[in-house]
This record gives sequence, C-alpha cells and structure tokens, in this order.
Amino acid sequence: MSEHNEQPTVTPQQVRRALARAERGAALDVAEATALLAATGPELDRLTTAAARVRDAGLVAAGRDGVVTYSPKVFIPVTKLCRDRCHYCTFVETPGQAAREGREPFLSPDEILEIASQGAAMGCLEALFTLGDRPEDRWPEAKEWLDAQGYDSTLAYVRAMAVRVLEETGLLPHLNPGVMSWEEMNRLKPVSPSMGMMLETTSRRLFETKGEAHFGSPDKDPAVRLRVLEDAGRLSIPFTTGLLVGIGESLTERAETIFALRKVSTQYGSVQEVIVQNFRAKPDTAMRHTDDLDLDEYRAAIAVTRLVLGPRARVQAPPNLVDSTEDAAGSTECQALLDAGVDDWGGVSPLTPDHVNPERPWPSLDRLRDITARCGFELRPRLTVHPEYVRAGEPWLDPRVSAHVAALATPEGLARDGVRPTGLPWQEPDGGFESVGRTDLHTAIDAAGPDGGRTEDRRTDFEDVYGDWGQVKDAAAGTSLIDGTPAVLHAEGREAFAAAQADPGNLSDEHALTLMTAEGDLLEEVCRLADDLRREVVGDDVTYVVNRNINFTNVCYVGCRFCAFAQRRTDADAYSLSLDEVADRAAEAWDLGATEVCMQGGIDPELPATAYFDLVSAVRQRVPDMHVHAFSPMEIVNGTARTGLSIEDFLIKAREAGLGSLPGTAAEILDDEVRWVLTKGKLPASTWIEIVSTAHRIGLPTTSTMMYGHVDNPRHWVGHLRVLSRIQDTAREHGSNGFTEFVPLPFVHTSAPIYLAGVARPGPTLRDNRAVHALARILLHGRIDNIQTSWVKLGVDGTRTMLTSGANDVGGTLMEETISRMAGSEHGSAKTVEELVEIGAGIDRPVRERTTLYGAPVAR
Repeated sequence: MSEHNEQPTVTPQQVRRALARAERGAALDVAEATALLAATGPELDRLTTAAARVRDAGLVAAGRDGVVTYSPKVFIPVTKLCRDRCHYCTFVETPGQAAREGREPFLSPDEILEIASQGAAMGCLEALFTLGDRPEDRWPEAKEWLDAQGYDSTLAYVRAMAVRVLEETGLLPHLNPGVMSWEEMNRLKPVSPSMGMMLETTSRRLFETKGEAHFGSPDKDPAVRLRVLEDAGRLSIPFTTGLLVGIGESLTERAETIFALRKVSTQYGSVQEVIVQNFRAKPDTAMRHTDDLDLDEYRAAIAVTRLVLGPRARVQAPPNLVDSTEDAAGSTECQALLDAGVDDWGGVSPLTPDHVNPERPWPSLDRLRDITARCGFELRPRLTVHPEYVRAGEPWLDPRVSAHVAALATPEGLARDGVRPTGLPWQEPDGGFESVGRTDLHTAIDAAGPDGGRTEDRRTDFEDVYGDWGQVKDAAAGTSLIDGTPAVLHAEGREAFAAAQADPGNLSDEHALTLMTAEGDLLEEVCRLADDLRREVVGDDVTYVVNRNINFTNVCYVGCRFCAFAQRRTDADAYSLSLDEVADRAAEAWDLGATEVCMQGGIDPELPATAYFDLVSAVRQRVPDMHVHAFSPMEIVNGTARTGLSIEDFLIKAREAGLGSLPGTAAEILDDEVRWVLTKGKLPASTWIEIVSTAHRIGLPTTSTMMYGHVDNPRHWVGHLRVLSRIQDTAREHGSNGFTEFVPLPFVHTSAPIYLAGVARPGPTLRDNRAVHALARILLHGRIDNIQTSWVKLGVDGTRTMLTSGANDVGGTLMEETISRMAGSEHGSAKTVEELVEIGAGIDRPVRERTTLYGAPVAR
C-alpha cells in the first residue's frame, strides 16, 4: 500500500494512453488507474462511456439487461456509541449525549422490533443494522447496559436481535457492525443473509498521521479491514464493501484501494457489491472545513472502479449524497452516476433516514425510478443479498435463513413484486438427522472402489467452492511455501545435535530447524536419539486402542482444498447417518471389543442445532461405558454458530452429554499463511488454539495433530510444534493434562483438490516422515509423552520405521476410516488386533492395548 501524501503528477499523455487501453478492454494497472482518476473534460466523458459499456455487458451476462436495482430497507441504529474517532462522522455520540436526550446506550428489543415492523408494513425487505464498533471497549455505560440485558458483547446482542427480526417481521437482516473476527462472522452468518463493512481506504497515512481522517480509530487500520473482507470470503458470506472518496487520500491511494477490493473479490467471489461513496462535509466534525468531493472526481472514481472490477461486479452509489434536482439542461447528478457505470442504488428507505448522513434525505422512489428511466434503465427492488447468491444458495446462504430469503425472492433472485415479509421461525423444528437427507455410508465407501479415491475426480462445485485456483497458486508461490531448505553444514549439525542431547525439549528454533532438515548420518543420529527418548519416557511397548471411526456425514461446504472426503448434499457420494445408525455402529464396535468411538464429520450447514450433543447422547445411551472421542475444533465452531453458545459453554454442554475427549484435528499447520492456502473457510490458527485451550481448561483432554507435506516446509513444522508446546505448558500450569498425544499426519495427495489443481506437492518423503516423527519426540519431550504414527497413511513398513524414530503408538483398529480412504490412502480402513500386534512383532517390540487416555482397559 502506498504512503503518498501528495497528489501524483499525471500528464495528459498518461491519461490518454490509459484511456485508450481502457477503451480497448485491456487490463489496467495501478498507475493507469491513477491516471484515469485524474481525467477531466472530454477524456472523463470517454472514460464514463467505457465504464458504462462494461456495466451493460455485465447486466446482460447476469440476465438482467437494463435493470438497475435498489434495496427497500429500514435503518436500525442499534447503538451510536463507538470506540473509534473518525474525523468526519456525525453518527457517533457519547453516552452523555444519549442520556441528555433521554435515550439508553442501545435501542431496546421493543424499539428495534417497532422499526422493523413498521418497515415490513411499508414493503421494506431489509433491516440494516447500523452501529459503532465495539462500544463496550471504550464506554463503561455500554458494557453495563449489555451486562444488565444478559449479553457479553454488542455482537451477541446484534445476533439475538437479528433472530427476533427474522422471526417476528420477516425482514432480512443486513449486519454492519464494523470490524469482526472470523469467529464472530461465523456466529452471525446463520442469522443474516449478508453483512457489510466499508473498506474506505487502504491508506496507512490517513490511519497513522495525527490530524488525518482515521487517526485514533483502531478499527480503521487498513490491514485489519482487509482481513475482515478476506475472512468473509473464506466463510462464503455475501459481503458489501466499498471506498470512501475524498477524505484526504491521494489518487494513487484511491487506485490502490480499488485494486485491493478487486483482489478480494477475485479471490473469494464474496464481494456482492462495491459502494463508491463520496465525502460530504458535516458541521461539528474535525473535517467540517474540508471541501466536498467534486462531482467530476466522483464520476471518475466510479468509472475506474467499474473498469477495474469488471462486468460481474455490482457497483453502487448512494443517491442521497448527490443532487437529484434537475439543472438547466434537465439533467441530474444522479444520472451522472448511472452514466459512469453504477448499476445499483443501495438501500433506500420510505421510513427511516440515512442515520450516517441524516442531513441528506432519500429521493422518493418515484423520483429515483424516473431518473433511472431517463438513463434507459428499469428500477427493480432486490433483497439485501444480491441475486446471484440467492440463486446459488449454499454455501452462501445458511439454511437457517434460506427459507426467509426464498419467501421474498423470484426465481431470478430479485424481490417478488408486491411481496410483504412475514415472520418465520428462524430455527425450524428439529427434525433430527433424518431431516437432512442421506444415503448409506457403505454405498459411499464401496463407490470409492478398491483403491480408494472418489467415484469422480472432482466434486460438482469444484470450480467454485475452493475459491480462485489462480489466486491460490499465487499465494503458495508468493509466500515461498514450497521452497527447499539449504543442506545442513556438518558443524551446524553437530552443534544442534549436542544441544538436543543436552536439553531436547528446549532447543532453539535454529537448532530445531537444523535437525528437522537433517539427512544421511545426522538424520540417523536424530532418529536414534528420538528412539532413546521414547524408551526413557514410555518404554518399549507399542500401544493401540480398539476403536471405531464413525464419519457420520461427508456433506461439507467449507472448501478445504486438501480434502477429498467432502461432498455437496446432491453429490452421488454424499451421505449422512441417522442417530440410530451411529448408535448401531457404536454398539457393534463395543461387541467387537472397542473401548472408543471417534466421531467426526463434514461441516454440514443443515445439521440440527443440537446435532453434536445428540450424537454423543445416542452413543452413550446405547453403550454407557463407551468413551466418545469426537468433534474437531472446526466442528466445535460450527456448533457454536448453530447454538449461539460460547466455546466454553458449548464444550461444557457436550461434556455433560457424555463427550470424553476431543480429537485435535483441523490443525493442519498452525500458521495462517499456510492455512489460507490449504483451506478457504476453515478456522484460523488462533481459533484452533482457543478451542483446545478451552477444552483443557474445563478438563476435556484432546489429541494434537499436524498434517504436513503439501505447501509447507520444515520451518512451519518447527513452528507448529512450538505452538503445541506452549499450549501444553499452559495446560500444565492450570493443572490440566492437556494433550494426550501428538499425531503427525502425512498429506495424502492422490485425490486432494489442491494437488489436482497443481498447487501442492505429492506428500512428504520418507526422510520428511522420519524427521517429523523424530523431532516431535525431541521437541515435545517433557510435554507430550505419546507420539502416534498413522498406519492408515504410512502402511505397515512405514509404521515400523516411525516406531524406530520416536513413535510409540499406532492409533486404533478404526474398523472404518472414510476420510483417508476417500483421499486415496492405499493402506486400508481397518486393522485387527492381530495385525497391529504383528506390526510390533516385526521390530521385536511388545504390543499392548490402551484406552483413549492411555490407561489399561477394564476387563469385561
């Protein structure tokens, strides 16, 4: 991002050259866009004409030729308190101002519902929740009010009110609460078809320089706001954003903002509209003496935004921030915006003012319709979520709100003529697992064939669910994730090995990386040291657990790029088990000697809200003494979004249902640089850490894992093990056992989308596997006693090799393991006890059964 604080010098030749390229349809760069933003006179007219052509082509391609849209809405100012201090804002107030006017810090539920009900009666379809950023972080009055109402945050209150609006009025909430974390957006997605937050600008100068527009406003950090847009894309949330033009940014900074919006839009497809909003000075603000943005400069900003974002983008301009009255020639400023490439007017309310710009009233719908018609367009109402996302449905729309959207939408995704919203239950009566549809699990497994893999090379939404593969490749290459590591020098290796012998659990990062990249004789010594440590800590016994994996559904909409297991509900290989089937499999496993069932499934948006609790209860009711080891941290996140419970409350409720421990899967590599290449919408590393740490704190043990050998490198492996060490240290400090084991999981590439797309390498080498298992034993020494090796992924010979490189456990009998099977694993999906014993016998090691928590099984 630029640090320019002066307008760049743009020559007429640069404008004409860039304009010629734009008229030819050539892709523009930042310098050319900057030049076009300076266009005036005839060149500006040519620029807007080119932009309008692009807009028109996009409307034709979208099946809405000649249609300009708007959203009939009400504005609900949930609170005007905010922790930021933007220099142009009149929306924000202090608690004292509200008190003097006899108002509470927040609108009450009754006040919110009154506004929404009036709007519904007048034909509005959207409830725009406007509010300041996290006021409880700045104002004690806000926190006190929330506490008194039983909410731990503003966003928790917003979520509850969105549900009330859906159920009691039928209006569709559009949430604009400012900066949100990945976790917060995940919790809000089930209650709102769309969300929004203006990017405004990527200028760090305006954020960091005293006296500039965003100085002193923590939520206006461009990096933070870009992260919100990216997280919304990862979560497949239709998202409204845009730029605020004329707040002191240079033309180059303005162009950079447009290109930042294009990057997010291209990468995730989640930017449903881009608002180009012009600055209007307001009394009683720090920027009250700043000139309003000139109309020609505004037209150029709209036109360049249209050209850069292309025909598929929806570009909006607020009609109340320009003049809708006619000039001497009978034209209006609104018409100039349409002529520059706008295809949407945004939200227009017959009831409530624009609370952000209250001095600028909305033009009447009749007036707006007339202006639109003069430019040759038909004005049509839309929903808060744009038509293409309405038509696509999942994963863009959560099933909890899809019925509310469908009640108001045409087959094309626009608003039905004359429709009036009515309240609908937000959470339909729980129909149990049978309500989500299913095929038989064994049918899906058999369809994979004798060699594993899928019946088809790709799931049906391969081109969409994973995001843009070109962007994924760029991310992998741009971060050097697949670069090799230089060979280890002899002196460096000797020094690192000596340090490992002296204090294995406290190696420096440099020494750990040296040993992680060891080859030849040094690798042999590292593996011998790891094996010696294993013998010292747990002895020579090879342990195993008799268990059954129950992958209760493979329906998933997250879009993990390494996963061949996930399916859309309509795919041929999709399945979801009923509660009775899950309980039957648990009972069968118990009869065969199992002491554990491990349950994990896809992130199915149509699972009942109580699904995870019901699964545990079904097993424990059928087999009271069975240990239930279930639900990855990603599934916990899904459960909190479905139930509205906090992570801690959800885990406590699951424990009360009979959950005994959590698998530490969904970890992949605990480095977001790698995670966002591997996955589109999976939880960030910080959330994984929070969930397992919370589980440890309330007494639920977990395992830990690392999937390696894809787009990562040894530096990431060391970093991952360091994170696990810190988590375990914290657990021990609080008197918890924390992690029971660490499980290195080699990447199985065969059917992985990220491999099929040519991004990932084909799994780790034997050297990698030995180094990872050995360094896990060394670096986790004194913290995690048990290192497990996966016979599913490594086979018998590979497992034996890892058992001589620091590992002591071979996991479970499994009885079925669909995830690795469908990924293309060649080593089966079940082992008998005899087969596991034979693995140990092949290296002259005794083998004994254990429980999930590494105790001795109770005789039956």
